[in-house]
This record gives sequence, C-alpha cells and structure tokens, in this order.
Amino acid sequence: MPIMQLLHWLPDSPIVTFTILLLVSLTLPPWFERLRLPGLVGLLLAGVVLGEHGLGVLNSQSETMKLLSDIGKIYLMFVAGLEIDLAQFKSKKDRAIGFGISTFIFPMLAGIAIGLWFNMGWNAAILIGSLLASHTLLAYPIVQRLGLIDTEPIIISVGATIFTSISALLVLAICVSVQAGEFSLFSLSWQLGTLAIYSAIVLFGFDWAGKAYFKRNGSEEGNQFLFVLLAVFLASVGAQIINVDQIVGAFLAGLAVNDAVGNSLVKEKVEFVGSVLFIPFFFIAMGLLLNIPVFLETLTTNFTLPVAIVLGLIISKFVAAWAMKLLYGYSRDETLLIWSLSIPQVATTLAAALVGFNVGLLSEAVFNSIIVLMLATSILGPLLTQQYAPRLLPLKAKPPLNPNQALIWWENRQQEAEETPPFTVVVPLANPDTQRYLMEMAALIARHEGGSIVSLAIATHAQVHMDEPELQSALQQSRFLLKRSVKVGQQFNVKTDPVLRIDSDVATGIIRTACEQDASLIVMGWSETGSIRARLFGTVIDSVFWSSHCPVAVMRLLQEPVNIRRILVLVKSIAPRTIRTIRFAQLLADTNQASVTLLQVCPAQTPDAQITILETQLAEVLRSEGPQINAQIVVKPANDVVGAILDQARGFDLVILRSQRRRTAGGLAVSSVTHDVMENLQCSVVMFGEPQT
Repeated sequence: MPIMQLLHWLPDSPIVTFTILLLVSLTLPPWFERLRLPGLVGLLLAGVVLGEHGLGVLNSQSETMKLLSDIGKIYLMFVAGLEIDLAQFKSKKDRAIGFGISTFIFPMLAGIAIGLWFNMGWNAAILIGSLLASHTLLAYPIVQRLGLIDTEPIIISVGATIFTSISALLVLAICVSVQAGEFSLFSLSWQLGTLAIYSAIVLFGFDWAGKAYFKRNGSEEGNQFLFVLLAVFLASVGAQIINVDQIVGAFLAGLAVNDAVGNSLVKEKVEFVGSVLFIPFFFIAMGLLLNIPVFLETLTTNFTLPVAIVLGLIISKFVAAWAMKLLYGYSRDETLLIWSLSIPQVATTLAAALVGFNVGLLSEAVFNSIIVLMLATSILGPLLTQQYAPRLLPLKAKPPLNPNQALIWWENRQQEAEETPPFTVVVPLANPDTQRYLMEMAALIARHEGGSIVSLAIATHAQVHMDEPELQSALQQSRFLLKRSVKVGQQFNVKTDPVLRIDSDVATGIIRTACEQDASLIVMGWSETGSIRARLFGTVIDSVFWSSHCPVAVMRLLQEPVNIRRILVLVKSIAPRTIRTIRFAQLLADTNQASVTLLQVCPAQTPDAQITILETQLAEVLRSEGPQINAQIVVKPANDVVGAILDQARGFDLVILRSQRRRTAGGLAVSSVTHDVMENLQCSVVMFGEPQT
C-alpha cells in the first residue's frame, strides 16, 4: 500500500506527532460540523484511523502522546470549571443544589445497577454510576441565542454542573484509591480530609491570589495568561500530591480563577489555546485507545451493555428532572428543557473514563460503551434542547422596557449629567484606503447630533529616544492622515479636531484619548480577526471593545455612507443591549432617511403564536423611543442561523450586528455566528459594542 509505506517513512519524532495532531485538529472538525455532527466525533475517528489499530502512525504509549493527552485532559476540566457562571449559581443556589443532588443520585443508582447486572463488581459499578451522574452543557449556546439564560431552568442546570462535576470527581478519586488497594476507613477519612483542605486552598487561595495579581498587573495580558496556566497546573500537581487525579485539581482551579478572570480577554485567550490545541489532542488520544475489533464486538455481540448505559442515562436524567417538577412545580416544558440540558456526557465523563480505563478499573467494553454514550448524548441532547427551548419563549408580549434602558448609553449619561457634554465621535485613523468612508460616517452621525469629531492618529513607538527614524516616518504619515480628515469634516460642515498621539500600544492610545476627550462614540475600521496571530494575541478591536468607556462601532464600509438606504439589524433577543443597538441603527438611518429592517432568527420549531409575539415586541421597541423612521420587522424560523441571515441580507446596503464574545462548550469551540456572518456578507457591516460596565 503506497499510503502505508509513505506514512511509515515518517521520522519517529515528537515534531512529526505534533504536526499530525495540528493537521487533524485544523481540518476534520469543520467537515463533521457541516454534517451536523460534533467536531469531536471527527477527532475520535482520526485517532482510531491513525492509532495502533489503524494506520499505526500515532502511538498512544509514546511520551509525546502521553504528555499532550494529559495536558488536554487537564485543560478540558479547567475550561469546564472556568465556564461555569458562578453568579447564576449563587442567584438560585438552593434549587441548583437540589437539582444537582437529584441529577447525581438517580444516574448514580442507575449506573451502579447496570454495573452489578453485568457482573463488574461494586467498585467498577460505582465508578460507572459516577460517570453517568455529571453532565456537560453542550446545548448552552442554543438557549443563549434565544435569550433564555436568565430563566430559572437554565440557571439551575448550570449550577447543578458544579455539584455533579465535583461529586463525580470525588467518587472517581475514591474508586481509584480502592483499585490501588489503599482503601480503608482511615484512608477514606484521611483522603476526604486532605481533599477538603486542598479544595479550600485552591478555591479561596487561588481566587485571592488571582484577584491580587490581576489588580497589580492589569495591563500585562501575557503575564496574566501565564498566571492562569500556572494556577491550573499547580492545582493539578497538588491533586497528585494528595493522591487525587489531576483532573480534580484542574476543575477546582477553573472555579477558583473564574471570578478573578471574569469575562476578560485573558479568559478568551486561555479558552482559545485549549480549544484549538490541547483539548482536540485529548480527543484524538481517546481515539487511539479505541480497539476497533473490540469496539465492533461491543456493538454487536455485547450490544446490551452500551444500550443499557445509554438508556440508563437518558431515563435516570429524566427521572431527576421530573423530581424537580414535583418538588418545585416546574411546567412540563421547563422540565423537558432541564432534562435535555443534563443529557450530554462529554467533559467530566470522558476524562474520568480515561482515568478509570488507565488504572484497569474499566474494561475495554465499558470504555467503548462510554464512547458510544458520549456520541449518542452529544447529538441527542442539543437536538432535544432545540426542540423544547423555544417553548419557553414568553407566551405574551412583555411590557416595554424602562425608556431610560432603551436609550443609547451616551444619551442616558447626558440625562444624568448636570451639564450636557458635547456629542463627540473619536475616529482612529490608520488606513488611507478606508479613512474617507469612516470620516464620512462619523460626520453624518456627529452632524445629526450637533456634535464634533476628534480624528486620531497614533504613531506607535516603544523606544525611549524620540529621534528614531521609524518614529519620524510614522509621525509624518499620521499628520498626512489628520490633514485629510479635517478636509472631510469641512465638507460636511462638522467641526473636526485632529489629535496626534505617540503611544507604545494602539488600543491603549485609542481608549485613553476617547476617555480624555469625553467621547460619546468611537468609530473604527474593520481589521482581520480570523488569523492565528489575531486569535492568539488579540486585535486592536478586541482591546478597545473590552476597555472603552463608550460605545464602539467597528465598520467595514464598501460604499459611501451617504448612499446607504437600506439597513438590516440582526436581533438576537429582546434585551437592553440589543435595544441600544436598534437605537443606534435608528440614529444612523435618520441621518440618511434610510429604512431599517429588524431581523430575528428563531428556531425552526418556534410556533406561529410565539413568532407573532416576537414581532409585537420588536414593534413596541421601535415605537417606544428613538427617531421614527421607515421600519420593517422580520422573524425568520430557521435552524441554520448564518444561512438565514445571509439569505435575508441580500439587497441591503448595510448590516448592523452586536458584538458577541466567543464561547466554548464542552471544551470545544462553538462556531461564532458573528464571525461567520462578517466573513460572508457582501455589503457594508457595522459591529456595535458597548462598555462592559
């Protein structure tokens, strides 16, 4: 076989292994996502094909694969802890713990029963029960898109993740200790005691240290990133010292630094590095361990085991959700949504299953059955969530929001101030090719509000000496851009103040100037965000969005702003921030006598009655405040959000969308609708973002 011969010619080098892992992680997940399958399925399949039971290119026992797999496993559990919303958990702590106990106990009992039924012994049976007891919120992006994250069923499902994950990892630690022959009543008490002390040190000590370090190094994102990595691996090492598996420490570290990191750029970078590098490596390593003959035998001759585990999980999770209905009086739809969210088994389940398999506690048949469980539940759970979540949309139109909430941020500030500050638009200039359109847009807005423009050019310079030739050249270019900006302002009869600044960082120069000028709005040009460098180190846009005190409008303008006549606004849910984006669109349309169309894409299963309610709510938003313009409302039922948006966007001159932070789910990156839409739209685009506070 030529392919086999070519593969075996590859050098036996860690660099070759790392390169193959990178290639697989880059290429396979997008293909499987197009087939409506989780990307991790492709990674597992690649591990099977490239492993000892396939082409033999990768060796699961090599030091390189062991190291990368361990790092991926640790990172997976760390991100699982990092993503838990502690604020939501605290808001419904009692009910979240109640559901956590329910959705832990019933699957635990089901798993023990299955293990004993198949003659596995008490220790293995208890471990199987703990594997079924946790859950991964794979379907969280679905409810987030519908604007349901503040509803009680979602809050308790998120909160229960903390309880079930910690409990499952604790059971794992005890089972591994028993398997090693180190279990006794004294050893159990000693294990629980040391684990309690260790957990307190990690949860409270790391939280305190993180806040203190971030406070002292607020602008050093590189050092913050290294601090987070040190925290997770230090916690993992500490877990091993007290004879607990390292994934326990990684999860606790994620919870500990969660509060310190918050929704910062550092958190996004930490999650990004894990999602594209180490976590995919872990799933490939899982595939390497799959013995295809044994796997097929498990599905054929011993198919009752995986069927029993899958059905046991689904039924026990349903019983747990139904218990919450009886206890707290949830409706049928709320109960079914809670059930669907608790079905997927990915992060904790797979990491713990690998530990159990490596220590000889779980057989290959059980390990293969857990893989089947993961595949089945990661597909079934989101499908059920997509079916039941739309039913929780309001059955009647909500009363209009407080008018002050509906105002754009700077208008709200003007009402509260004793003296109304002048409306000021700051326009950072860097690209001569896009400068004119940005200045024209800023001039239209400023003229409409009776304000002025501050055109800003930043010459970057990190050296002490001001006579460097590079700096002088940058200053000359900046002065040229500022002169052109003043001419554009004069053409629109808008006062334009040119500002030239020397700074070591462009983003810092922009946000500080905007704050010094008491800016009402920052208008920026679009820059590439899809490159590896941009994703790893961030962009100027990212930094300005996170740090600015005022709204930011990032624009990719393909035609003169004065010619924009049809504006499409993408609406995710009825919330104050979304409404302020609509207000911005109304302001923009009023400068040009343009029309505005509001587009909300809802799941295909949304009933007609709820679509009518959504239309009514959007109509009320348009009527309540802002300039009265020619407006239309479109509520489009579709599961392919990006495709529906691109289809509706045909014929529009400008699309406005709100800045969204990218999330991960189950440790794997979730496609960003915002990014995909920006990349594929053929018209001008404005991405509108607001201060974080």
